[in-house]
Amino acid sequence: MKTTLMRRVGAVVGGIAVASLTLTGCLYAMIPEEGGVAAPTTSAAPDTDGVAAELLPFYEQTLDWAACGSEFDCTTVAVPLDWDDPSVGEIELSVIRHRATSGDPIGSLLTNPGGPGSSGVSLIRDSLTFAVGEEVVDAYDVVGFDPRGVGASTAVTCFDAAEMDAYLYDIPEDPRGSDGWTEELEERNQEFADACEAGSDGILPYITTDNSARDMDVLRAVLGDAQLNYLGYSYGTFLGATYAKLYPEKVGRLVLDGAIDPSISGLEVGTTQALGFESALRAYMADCLDGQDCPFRGSVDDAMADLGILLAAVDAEPLPAADGRQLGADSLMTGIIAALYSQDSWPFLTQALTDALAGDPTLAFTLADFYNGREGGEYTDNSAEAFRAYNCLDYPDDATDAEEQAAEDLIADEAPTIAPYWSGPDPCDAWPADPTGVREEITADGAAPILVVGTTNDPATPYEWSVALADQLSSGVLITRVGEGHTGYNKGNACVDDAVDAYLLNGTVPDGDITCE
Repeated sequence: MKTTLMRRVGAVVGGIAVASLTLTGCLYAMIPEEGGVAAPTTSAAPDTDGVAAELLPFYEQTLDWAACGSEFDCTTVAVPLDWDDPSVGEIELSVIRHRATSGDPIGSLLTNPGGPGSSGVSLIRDSLTFAVGEEVVDAYDVVGFDPRGVGASTAVTCFDAAEMDAYLYDIPEDPRGSDGWTEELEERNQEFADACEAGSDGILPYITTDNSARDMDVLRAVLGDAQLNYLGYSYGTFLGATYAKLYPEKVGRLVLDGAIDPSISGLEVGTTQALGFESALRAYMADCLDGQDCPFRGSVDDAMADLGILLAAVDAEPLPAADGRQLGADSLMTGIIAALYSQDSWPFLTQALTDALAGDPTLAFTLADFYNGREGGEYTDNSAEAFRAYNCLDYPDDATDAEEQAAEDLIADEAPTIAPYWSGPDPCDAWPADPTGVREEITADGAAPILVVGTTNDPATPYEWSVALADQLSSGVLITRVGEGHTGYNKGNACVDDAVDAYLLNGTVPDGDITCE
């Protein structure tokens, strides 16, 4: 999940593709070369068992695949715009496939990198072996897709690059927390929402996780699989769990890594994540202070206090960058959060903070831009727009004033460095579509075993959420990775990787919950 200043959904669930890749050559999306290995022209026979008559045109469609690089083939899949009334019309999903290198696939493995709003097509095209282990690449046709509203699928469309720059980076004229500051942010949120409504051709009421999970059942069928094999990261765990709730009998081998607790409110999500990022920031500071290049001194508490002073300083007097932007506290905090998704990114954070203390915002902006999908003044995806569309419909606005105040008090007490820059006017107050989601436990009674992977100091999807989801699922099995960073599979922990690979490759389910040091 990704971070936004939002009282109802301070949700930070940013996927691995946009926020937890290390900054070593992965700061941009590579465009695949045309041509390459010839692709088959059709998929396997669709599975239409038990499908309602009005949905058969979607489940019975034949896919036309075309090569989209030397190792991939691509297609589009039509799904209902409105699953409650398929006659309303259809939208398209963009799909990419890497065929099993063994030549004899177990089946298809759908993947989702999170967000909501991250591109599954880009994840597989640009970072295949980051998304899945090499043995899985050998055994499965690995499939990525852009969910409805995202990327190359029928997409939520809002601002152009200049307008998005102003929305994400411009510094309010009035002091933080003042009435003028609140009014300016509310006006920005309204302008953004109006642009999304004008540019998105009526799709906003239908951009929900429930609809996206139903879309995955069409994907499963037209790919020729009787059951869904799926690997979902971060927000992708909520998508996968929702699929299991809707189609428990169709669950094959599901792995949900970096889980969201589907039963908690948006306010609880934002509060828990604030505490999670404060914890991750303290872990970073402890590591930084052990090194020679750390710009801070003393204890972790001393260093956190000094970072708070830096944030307050740039909030009062932003640092000018060469491109005309000014680095204020919100953009600096965005850069900090981006680096906390992966421990491998901590050295970049150290250098960014060192430079900011010296008055140079360049690397801090690089981190913030990476988080926001910005490169060379342009935006490489629509993740910010899709993120807003999903969260505003998935999370009902049901928090009381007293609950909001209690959450703010808790964040101020337990996450004092994060707290001043965490909350603000709720962008969903201006959203043109009303929320339809419900927050409830997901048990998925009757589903095959589902593996849930949780990392103990994951800042974006705190470990307690993985514990909660594994407990809720009737067939849930928890794999605990003891460590830092967002998500646990394919991150270098052999214990986690072996357990997940054995399950995906052979269907081997751990005897019980396991902990991987």
